[in-house]
Amino acid sequence: MTERFKVVIVGTGFSGLGQAIQLEKAGIRDYVILEKADEVGGTWRDNSYPGCACDVQSHMYSFSYEQNPDWSRSFSPQPEIFDYLKGVADKYRLREKIRFGIEITGAHWDEGERRWTVETKSGQEFSARFLVSGVGGLHIPQIPELPGIEKFKGQKWHSAQWNHEYDLKGKKVAVVGTGASAVQFVPKIAPEVGELTLFQRTPPWIMPKPDHAMPGWAKTLFRRVPGTQRAYRNVLYWLLEARAIGFNGHPAIMKAGELIARRNIAKGIKDPALRRKVTPDYTMGCKRVLISNDYYPALDRSNVDVVTSGVREVKAHSVVDGAGVEHEVDAIIYGTGFHVTDALEYLDITGVEGRSLAKTWATNGLETHKGITVSGFPNLFFLLGPNTALGHNSVVFMIESQSRYVVDAIKLADSRDAAALNVRPGVQDRFQAEIQDKLVKGVWTQGGCKSWYLDAKGVNRTIWPGFTWRYWLETRKVDPSDYELSGRAR
Repeated sequence: MTERFKVVIVGTGFSGLGQAIQLEKAGIRDYVILEKADEVGGTWRDNSYPGCACDVQSHMYSFSYEQNPDWSRSFSPQPEIFDYLKGVADKYRLREKIRFGIEITGAHWDEGERRWTVETKSGQEFSARFLVSGVGGLHIPQIPELPGIEKFKGQKWHSAQWNHEYDLKGKKVAVVGTGASAVQFVPKIAPEVGELTLFQRTPPWIMPKPDHAMPGWAKTLFRRVPGTQRAYRNVLYWLLEARAIGFNGHPAIMKAGELIARRNIAKGIKDPALRRKVTPDYTMGCKRVLISNDYYPALDRSNVDVVTSGVREVKAHSVVDGAGVEHEVDAIIYGTGFHVTDALEYLDITGVEGRSLAKTWATNGLETHKGITVSGFPNLFFLLGPNTALGHNSVVFMIESQSRYVVDAIKLADSRDAAALNVRPGVQDRFQAEIQDKLVKGVWTQGGCKSWYLDAKGVNRTIWPGFTWRYWLETRKVDPSDYELSGRAR
């Protein structure tokens, strides 16, 4: 039996929960949220590795309408953010709308019904006038195909699938990758393991982390004096927003940041050879800029070895590096990030005239209008879709803008008694031309590196090129002329 809803939302991270709250505020309560796991939280549920924390201040990395005065630190650890999301779900009684353990496998647009049919792994189907994807781009682990890995007899896992049952104490551990997760968990496990061999392909730029415990007086002030926490949040917002200037065609500003990062290396590492290994040769910002105070000191430990020659082969109980040196290991941990530009290829989504979203994007690239809608796929919305991720501020700000835009689009269709709302191809093309023109001039393209921001053709399909307040302005209201409205709502 197919269940019918006005809106189907996929995912219960910040995006999915935020969209549900905006629907509730708009009085739209005929919706369901599908969640593949048994709890809310998205990436903050899945990533529970040692040291996992936010790299944007928590007072900014949270809903503007649901502020938390009790964050323990400026950059809160994963358990607190996970608890925050569970608390939001409870406060807004969203669990009543969530179907846990439901994993979608695809969706197809029914021309006759002018509705989406959503298919799931269990075989259950859902019918929706509007379909909202809140799955984001950080949920499918990127696991490299290391030669000989099938021969390995030890334990292996990705940072997003941390094996908490395995005791690392005294073990010989290989860490593959030096992305954001590795920079957080390596300092936590380095003092515990017997030996740690870190396989680094490209070193990241790492700035000092301005983290601190939130004083009791500040928490009290935020709780008791209206407006003080919002004022603090506004200060954080504009401080973070200013960083966009450096990312967008002003590399001289990034050079100043590089000087700070180089001092961070010098402060944390005594060995000149190791300093050279971890110093990037590309412009800061080309890859994701990371923050840490304990990563470099961890690498400087006597039981830690940084290998830059790559992995040649994995054997039953060892890893052979690119120089032919064999490293005995008991466990391999992947700190290799996630599938981002190809994160939705596993879903079978077909739109008008049976058009495949995966094939369309494989041919043309990930093209959308405002990162939210796609021509030929009516009534389908993406949250944190292509070109709406950030390198300088909080993506929760973007999610709030998008979820309000989705509600406005639904209201527009309802006001015209229209069954389908489809962005015009020319409108989408103009939007893409504008942002790609900006991205070509930015550090992501001009910085001299390859990163997960870029697709297989070297085009940036991930980052929003500019200030977030501009995105807020662009998504405040849906322009009816951007869309073709057709059919009669049923």
